Amino acid sequence: MPIAAGQPAPDFTLPTDSGEPLTLSSLRGQWVVLYAYPKDDTSGCTTEACEFRDLFPKFRKGKHQAVVLGISPDSVKSHQKFKAKYELPFTLLADEDKVALQAYGIWKEKSMYGRTYMGVERTTFVINPEGVIAHVFEKVKPAGHAEAVMAVIG
Repeated sequence: MPIAAGQPAPDFTLPTDSGEPLTLSSLRGQWVVLYAYPKDDTSGCTTEACEFRDLFPKFRKGKHQAVVLGISPDSVKSHQKFKAKYELPFTLLADEDKVALQAYGIWKEKSMYGRTYMGVERTTFVINPEGVIAHVFEKVKPAGHAEAVMAVIG
């Protein structure tokens, strides 16, 4: 089960797509949209990323201006290719050791075609300026998701 609304967002430091470390607590004072996705350059993940890209100007201008962060277990190099290919204007975080994904409760056993494996449960956390989870979107369907997140943060 993912971390619930009302709980403090677990802090982490992860490499970004530029290779520089980012610590979540360094973003205090700002709204943060942390969206977790399974894998770079797959159909659903591309749909979700491109929707956040297309709405990105609204996330930067709204009532609650927000930092958008994508997180997956992919490498920095994979993120660099994905970001360049789709001209993504926001930061992607590489959690190859699944430290943050586990802390947020979204590294889970999944199954497909009778085979079980570990993977990311597509989830988005809206974190308020005090570092508290304001809203959780569980089992996200990529199409239309960025719009739903935008509606929550205004």
